[in-house]
Formats: sequence, C-alpha cells, structure tokens
Amino acid sequence: MKKYLFALLLASILVVFSGCDVTITSNGPNGPGGITAPSSGPPSSGTAQLGKQTKTSGCEAHGGLPDSACTPGAIFTNATPDVICVSGYTRTVRNVPFSEKDQAYAEYGITYHTAGEFEIDHLVPLELGGTNDIANLWPEAASPTPGFHEKDQVENYLHDQVCSGAMSLKDAQKEIATNWLAVYNRMTKQ
Repeated sequence: MKKYLFALLLASILVVFSGCDVTITSNGPNGPGGITAPSSGPPSSGTAQLGKQTKTSGCEAHGGLPDSACTPGAIFTNATPDVICVSGYTRTVRNVPFSEKDQAYAEYGITYHTAGEFEIDHLVPLELGGTNDIANLWPEAASPTPGFHEKDQVENYLHDQVCSGAMSLKDAQKEIATNWLAVYNRMTKQ
C-alpha cells in the first residue's frame, strides 16, 4: 500500500511539473523557500510563495533566527497535508546542490566552518511544504542551543500536528517561518 501511495504521489508530481515553467517567487517579509526551477514567466501551479528575499549579502542570524531579509522562507503553494504527510515525500523534493549551499554560506559571510558547526537548513522544512529555493535556506548553527538539532524537533512536532489534523499547514508554515524558537519554547514547557 505504501509503495502504491508513493508511486501515486510521484506520478502526481510529475504530471503537475511536466510541461510547466515553474517560477519561484515570494511575497511578504516572512516565508519559506523552494525547489529551484526555471525562473521565467508568470507564477504557475507548484510555485513557491511566502516571503521575498530582499538582501543577498551581509546577512546576519539573530538569536537562532535567520535574517528575514535574506531568508524569508518559501513554500510550494500546492503543498497540502495529503501530499506532505505521505511517507517518503521529502525524498522526492529534496534537491539542494553544493553551489546553492555555498551561496547560502556566502550570503551570511561564512567563509570557513568546521564539520557539524552549521547545516544549511530549510527555514520552512520540506516536510511542511517548504522548497529548496535560496530564500528558504540559511546556515543554521548547532550551538548555542537551541540550534539546528532543536529546530529538527520543532519540524517533526509541527509535521505531526498537521498530519494529525490538530493544526493547519498554513499555520504551521507561518509559525516556523516567523519564529520557530517560540514553538520550541512552547514544546519544552508542555
């Protein structure tokens, strides 16, 4: 049954993207990013929207949160719980080339780092309909805590909330894009 659902999901994605020009766009100060695709023409089904990247250098993280001008976040506008809650979904959309990771480090002025010090993270995670667009990526530090390990917990928590029907996908995307630390603090007080 799982193989059938995965095949159905993959076929649906291929149908949506076949023959389409996909434009990654953003809208507003806080949003998640997406899969890089041809960026010409008007937005079409499957585009990313959430925030507009207005700065590409001199970016600074503040207290565990990315610079919202550099990393406003971007989402697939056609992501739904029926799509993201299928086991294996993120494997079908994950695609961040090294060149894009290098670009994210450069935007934040990081010229050197040790293994495990940072990870290029999706502000709005793939599991919540986020995209691989540079507007959704940033070099998140492991420490001080909370860092990227704790954000992973928030991502899993919000994904569970959406997939159980306890929270809308839109609300989960907004919460993680605007202040994932607030969600983390609520989680740790429960």
